[in-house]
Amino acid sequence: MSEITNQKHKEFLFPCVANYYKEPLVIDRGEGCYLYSKDGKKYLDFFGGILTVSIGHCNPKVTEKINEQTKKLQHTSTLYPTENIVKLAEKLAKITPGKLQKSFFTSSGTEAVETAIFMAQHFTGNQEIIALRHGYSGRSFLAMSLTAHSAWRHGGTHIAGIKHAVNPYCYRCPFGLTYPNCDIKCAQDIEELIQTTTCGKIAGFLAEPIQGVGGFITAPKEYFQVAVPIIKKYGGVFICDEVQTGFGRTGKKMFGIEHWEIEPDIMTCAKGMANGVPIGATVARTEIADSFTGLTISTFGGNPVSMTAALATIQTIEEENLAQNAYEVGGYLRDGLLDLQKKYPSIGDVRGMGLMLGVEFVGDNKTPDPGIVANLFEETKKDGVLIGKGGLYGNVIRIAPPLNISNTEVDDFVGVFDAALSRCQS
Repeated sequence: MSEITNQKHKEFLFPCVANYYKEPLVIDRGEGCYLYSKDGKKYLDFFGGILTVSIGHCNPKVTEKINEQTKKLQHTSTLYPTENIVKLAEKLAKITPGKLQKSFFTSSGTEAVETAIFMAQHFTGNQEIIALRHGYSGRSFLAMSLTAHSAWRHGGTHIAGIKHAVNPYCYRCPFGLTYPNCDIKCAQDIEELIQTTTCGKIAGFLAEPIQGVGGFITAPKEYFQVAVPIIKKYGGVFICDEVQTGFGRTGKKMFGIEHWEIEPDIMTCAKGMANGVPIGATVARTEIADSFTGLTISTFGGNPVSMTAALATIQTIEEENLAQNAYEVGGYLRDGLLDLQKKYPSIGDVRGMGLMLGVEFVGDNKTPDPGIVANLFEETKKDGVLIGKGGLYGNVIRIAPPLNISNTEVDDFVGVFDAALSRCQS
């Protein structure tokens, strides 16, 4: 059955729709933190549909609400207000940091970023955008232009007016410095970037608190405190990309940027917001949202089913205190990975927050080692564990299980990861 599905996938889908594994895994169903293949094998899912399955596959608290809504009303465009689009917008205003107040709903993180960039440019009257190297913003022409990761930039020519600052990649500091004795040079350098590569007036600064596709690169605690005032000095607003870090993923806090104690002007959300139902949201300060009164529409933004799924997901995260669970179980997982780092010299760095942890693999002198990552993928799959990967060099394992996992599942994962590492390096 799987062979037929994979054969037809090649026949009828664009070849750019890439799959993991030498023999792609055909998934049939999911339950909690487990997935089941068409061949009946059970897998512990430690990547969660790219950080999207935030509270477990087919969580009954969400699926029951979805089923109820589907029987009642499946679709309206934004031309008609519904109770749930208002409820979700009100909820986001309450739980997002700072003065974020008004929302615009879409169907994906890419659309949310597109909306955020437009709003920054419209509100400030400026056009140029500062983004970060190693960052990833999505699949549209603008999103690929914002992305600073060659494997995900296609088409050659990209949108002008986007400048890429060096990112806070402490393990591979682009200035050859060592944290904390670096004066956060990566953030300080943004000012010279603006002075030398822009007209001196910018629309905004787009940044992920933890870079997802970049390999879970985590900024030092002072980074945004230094970077954002520079952005404001030159007329820009701070756009915080919470597509991967939002909704409890980083532990303790609902949103990643809260760990850095800085308030965004605009925030983008998607992925784990609705536990797998397509959704995107751009949340902004009132004066920014109100600056645009032109005619617009989002056919699927604010879809009643998507709004219901997001409300149920957020309610579950709050009621079950899953941000705290991500902090506690994430700490336990991190300890297990650090123990493996002591055992295997090929583990160069363990980083991230909560249940968003990256493991960077290297050879001598920090040389990136994507080969061991490729082998680990196949070996962990054999033992029934699914993981993610990323990084500019393809040498980072990305680990992001559902927020409601327990230490028991962590023990299972670490055991499989240890055994797979042992086989890859024997």
